[in-house]
Amino acid sequence: MNLCNIRSVFIHNWRCLIIGNRLQMFILCLYFLSISNNACFVQEHALAQAELLKRQEELERKAAELDRREREMQSLNQQGGRKNNWPPLPENFPVGPCFYQDFSVDIPVEFQKTVKIMYYLWMFHTVTLFLNIFGCLAWFCIDATRGVDFGLSILWFLLFTPCSFVCWYRSLYGAFRSDSSFRFFVFFFVYICQFAVHVLQAAGFQRWGNCGWISSLTGLNKSIPVGIMMIIIAALFTASAVISLVMFKKVHGLYRTTGASFEKAQQEFATGVMSNKTVQTAAANAASTAATSAAQNAFKGNRMKVLANILLPPQLPPLQLPTASSPSSSQKHAAAQLHVPRAHSAQPDPTSYTPTSSS
Repeated sequence: MNLCNIRSVFIHNWRCLIIGNRLQMFILCLYFLSISNNACFVQEHALAQAELLKRQEELERKAAELDRREREMQSLNQQGGRKNNWPPLPENFPVGPCFYQDFSVDIPVEFQKTVKIMYYLWMFHTVTLFLNIFGCLAWFCIDATRGVDFGLSILWFLLFTPCSFVCWYRSLYGAFRSDSSFRFFVFFFVYICQFAVHVLQAAGFQRWGNCGWISSLTGLNKSIPVGIMMIIIAALFTASAVISLVMFKKVHGLYRTTGASFEKAQQEFATGVMSNKTVQTAAANAASTAATSAAQNAFKGNRMKVLANILLPPQLPPLQLPTASSPSSSQKHAAAQLHVPRAHSAQPDPTSYTPTSSS
């Protein structure tokens, strides 16, 4: 066997080996691709199944929550209805609670956290207003001209505490409880005003009754301890403003997911106004009063016309006086009838003169 044959055999075997390796590599690649595709498919299937299980658990939780709320409502109806439980007051207190508040009963599960945060925000602002009284009192102690700020701080605490609870917090509570578009719009309008109040309180203009940043820096020049106390209160007002802005955005996002709209708010307002017994009674009384007054006025007008026809003579048409420039045809006719012809005189008419012949 010569060298050329050995070389050709070697090259042929080497080519076969390379081709076989390539086929093996191709088969291995196909195998790994199939395994990876199967793994991706299994992973996607597992994720889809986990998502379905999560949704099923959420639906079951909502169903259980609805059943629990229904049972609680039935038990409350059997006990004689819901009793007000806020604010929590002693039983022997002369004034009882004014509102009913129970997050687990009234508010859906997905909105309970948001409503609780808004309730805690209202409490935080109330505590800040209470501390603001002591800050203004301390400022009044070192500067006798700050009595106006101390008096206004007491007024703001007594005014903003109940008004903020009733105007924006109870509106938000009722909006999430009954999914009311009208209550959402009331909350947004009042809460924008509340945010403006937070900003003004954090600014702390002098003689406005707030320990904001401007007042704090002014008080810091008078007394360092009082200034530090006022700076802490200013920081609390600033925190209230920032948290209010964040929660406003969050509530607005939840509002857009509930399907509420301005048209629904108008319909709810119209329906609520027309179905209100007080409004219905007032409208009925106004309608009956208007009808009675209209009938009385019509009867009085007819009676006055009858009395006028009886007591007063009928009015004659006005006389038409003749004028010298243009006499009417009737006047000319009357003058022609009353004209009397004059007797002819014995004097000869100059127009009828005839000459006579001489003798």
